[in-house]
Amino acid sequence: MNSGFYKDTFMKISEEKRQRILDAAIAEFSEHGFDSANINTIAQRSDVSVGSLYKYFENKENLFLAIVHVGVEKLKAVLEDIIKSDEKLESRIEKIIKAIQVHTRENVHLTKLYNEMTTENRSSLVWKIVSDMENATAGLYASMIKEAKEAGYIRSDINENLFAFYLDNLFIMLQFSYACEYYKERMKIFVGEDVVNRDELVAEQLMKFIKGAFFLK
Repeated sequence: MNSGFYKDTFMKISEEKRQRILDAAIAEFSEHGFDSANINTIAQRSDVSVGSLYKYFENKENLFLAIVHVGVEKLKAVLEDIIKSDEKLESRIEKIIKAIQVHTRENVHLTKLYNEMTTENRSSLVWKIVSDMENATAGLYASMIKEAKEAGYIRSDINENLFAFYLDNLFIMLQFSYACEYYKERMKIFVGEDVVNRDELVAEQLMKFIKGAFFLK
């Protein structure tokens, strides 16, 4: 965690207590957004007093930034391990899709929080954190696409930076479709009520869609 978002006292409590507070804050902010999230509710959910929360965090904004940072770092770690591997582009993309499916289910509230961040007018609040991840993934995606293009493995007429952007948008939409009710319902309308339980089908068809854009016929 970034120490700029919490006070020294936060690291002096037990790991179990710290996790309780973070989990409660993630749930509250993801369900209600920044403005409507209630510090009292977070304190109740984590079984600490409101006064204690303010001993650990300067204000509501810093608590929010702390949990955004947790979510960004979790997903960033998952993606970087796959992207930096020596496997072919096709294999790496397929692994990213499957990792997103697993990560999103295991971290539903974090994904909802990410969605809240993109829809609320708080870009100045979170951009300094989220931009670290966006800049990292943008560069990594573009790099692996360029590498595959130079090796003659994919089409030579594509712009690696734009295709990295398109690819990332597909991944973000996939995350939201598993965690956020609006996007989940949209996916059901297009594919069917049981689509959220058919990960193999979703991964297989998304791979076909991506291959059609990237790979040589």
